[in-house]
Amino acid sequence: MPIIKRPPSSSDRHEPHYTLRRSPSGAYYIDDDDRGDDRRGARDADRGRRSFGSRVALWFVGLFATLAIVGALIVGYALVVMAPQLPSLDALTNYQPKVPLRVFTADHVLIGEFGEERRSLVRFQDIPDVMKKAVLAIEDYRFYEHGGVDFVGILRAGVADLMHGGARQGASTITMQVARNFFLSSEKTYTRKIYEMLLAYKIEKALTKDQILELYMNQIYLGQRAYGFAAAARVYFGKDLKDITLAEAAMLAGLPKAPSAYNPVVNPKRAKVRQEYILKRMLEIGYITQPQYDQAVKEEIHVRTPGNQYAVHGEYVAEMVRQMMYQQYKDETYTRGLTVTTTINSADQEAAYQAVRRGILDYERRHGYRGPEGSINLPAAGDERDEAIDDALADHPDNGDLQSAVVLSAAPNAVDVQFVGGATTTIGPAGLRFVSAALGPRANATLRIKPGSIVRVLKDGKTGWQIVQLPQVEGALVAIAPQDGAIRSLVGGFDFNKSKFNHVTQAWRQPGSSFKPFIYSASLDKGLGPATIINDAPLYFPPSVPGGTAWEPKDDDQPDGPMTMRTGLQRSKNLVSIRILATIGTQYAQQYVTQRFGFDPAKTPPYLPMALGAGLVTPLQLATGYAVFANGGYKVDPYLIAEVDDAHGQPLQKSQPVIAGSTAPRTIEGRNAYVMNSLLHTVATAGTGAGTNVLGRNDLQGKTGTTNDAKDGWFAGYQQSLVAVAWMGFDQPKSLGSREFGAQLALPIWVNYMRTALNGVPEQEMPMPDGLTTIDGELYYSDRTPGNGFVASVDINPAANAISANDALGSAGAAGLTPPPVTPQEKQQIMDMFESK
Repeated sequence: MPIIKRPPSSSDRHEPHYTLRRSPSGAYYIDDDDRGDDRRGARDADRGRRSFGSRVALWFVGLFATLAIVGALIVGYALVVMAPQLPSLDALTNYQPKVPLRVFTADHVLIGEFGEERRSLVRFQDIPDVMKKAVLAIEDYRFYEHGGVDFVGILRAGVADLMHGGARQGASTITMQVARNFFLSSEKTYTRKIYEMLLAYKIEKALTKDQILELYMNQIYLGQRAYGFAAAARVYFGKDLKDITLAEAAMLAGLPKAPSAYNPVVNPKRAKVRQEYILKRMLEIGYITQPQYDQAVKEEIHVRTPGNQYAVHGEYVAEMVRQMMYQQYKDETYTRGLTVTTTINSADQEAAYQAVRRGILDYERRHGYRGPEGSINLPAAGDERDEAIDDALADHPDNGDLQSAVVLSAAPNAVDVQFVGGATTTIGPAGLRFVSAALGPRANATLRIKPGSIVRVLKDGKTGWQIVQLPQVEGALVAIAPQDGAIRSLVGGFDFNKSKFNHVTQAWRQPGSSFKPFIYSASLDKGLGPATIINDAPLYFPPSVPGGTAWEPKDDDQPDGPMTMRTGLQRSKNLVSIRILATIGTQYAQQYVTQRFGFDPAKTPPYLPMALGAGLVTPLQLATGYAVFANGGYKVDPYLIAEVDDAHGQPLQKSQPVIAGSTAPRTIEGRNAYVMNSLLHTVATAGTGAGTNVLGRNDLQGKTGTTNDAKDGWFAGYQQSLVAVAWMGFDQPKSLGSREFGAQLALPIWVNYMRTALNGVPEQEMPMPDGLTTIDGELYYSDRTPGNGFVASVDINPAANAISANDALGSAGAAGLTPPPVTPQEKQQIMDMFESK
């Protein structure tokens, strides 16, 4: 019968099983079946483990074999196919990056840069050691040990990536980064990585380590259009690379990884964290000591804000240089790395900029507030209000130190304003004097300052914040060295961004009485002198044609009768100047001032109004003319560029100016210049230019100038080492005010500038040249003394005040010339000019 196996019960499963067995000796024993099963299971498990281990080992062997084969294939492909396709290294061995035009002052302060990329080539030996170490510490501290590809670094980065579950460390060497920056795209593919490694090996064979590091530190992009660490040092810190500190070097070294993220201007906190990490790396590697580390971590970093790009305001100068360079080099101007050194002195230039702005703002304060620049509806306090204010002020950008702000609250004694970014301040009574009428209850709608008004504010060292206004009037100042014509300072307007029109070189304006000294100089060679008596009396012009009407112009003040020529210039007497010009002749005078001082004949017509400055000059022309007086009688040519160098510092051109007393042509006699120096000294100390006395010097000369209806205000003056001309007026000529004269408009600008420019300059007196003598305290030409060719007087007889077409003027004697006929046009010009001073 079949045997049916009963399934074990639960109790059976837990009960031990025994079997009676006979040993080889014949004895019987009981065997524990469960224990035997365990031994068999252990043996089976052991065999299984050995089998699994073998399989794993075989798998790894297969994997490595596969990788080796794949690697060999890749290497073979790279060597056979990719290596021949590698680009030439000419871009490295003949490195010529796009380097912008850079403009410097004579004392090597950067004032302008023109080009798509901000870059400055710096040789390896000129890179500070601290900058090199900071870069190596964070980018590739084994740079001088590997051959272009750092396999130790790759392994370390791979382990770090596995431990952190993602890409945590980079493995690109500096050589690989050079390969990528010069030849490859930024895409992340295995093919590009292989090309990068192959190029790195090729670069290492062609260049030294120092050459590779030099390329890297000049080429790498560091944000703000700055390429290379030299450019970055100027952009972020406003200094040359050689002058940076350890702390600054570490901050710059953090930029290559992510220029935007670690930008110290935009993200100062992140930049600081990155900087401290780099300093820690430098300490760990042994590049710096613990005290150096501690000091660098504590150092306060001063970054340059976007609105403060250059330390000196030389925008008009830089633009003049750009135009001159473009005429010569065309589009290469912006890429070939030209470095232009100008004749500008940085301290004097900044003083000129501040003097012009101060003079113009003082004029604005004298003529009243015109009202806010605009207004907005203020939302309730909060993010919406801040956003509305920022949006509104975007259309009213800051103008130098004149910042735009929105009024939050307004009262006669206090105004609260908010700037872009949310900062606020309260302006007290001292800062509200200028706008007091706009805060009163009777202020009209156009003038009133109220919540939401957009105003312009200025922080003054004495009164704190004050409300001002953007000026409508313009001004300019230029200063040149009279010995060779080098331009030391040039400010072409109130603000370059507001108006790029250069009033120093482009504005043709009437010089007014500042032109009179040139007429006086011309008269000295015709026998007149400082002691010549000239009648300050009304002039009478008979009809130029039969039946016409006579003309009798009058000065704007009471005639003072006979006076010396010295007094006439000192008090800027118009009738005296006209009599002098009529005496020597307009044709002669025109020829004299144009040939000897360089004025444009077409803009200096030979009419009697020339005596009152009716022609047209630029401030630079006027300064060049006064330089002839200052240097003793020599004509020099103004120049701005001292030297032009290429990207490697090799000079391309150097200026060779004519020098007074050496190579410059003499255009007036030394004795003429000396007498004019004396006359203009009297003007500057006791006449209309007496405002110069605040400088406490006894070697200053100058002359004020105010044109008809006060449309232009001038002061032209000099010390023997420096000539400066200041001007103020509207672009569309109109009156500056009935009480405004050159002494109030331009002279303060000149004084504020000269206070800095002449600081430390010893007083100088022009030595008396041959051909002069002194009689009763007054100067005379030795060959033209009283009774010996000297013109003692001009028209001192009040009855003889009529000028005809055929008679000489007054008692000019042999030195007098017959004045030309006076046309109706000239009569009108004279009448128009008679209010000028």
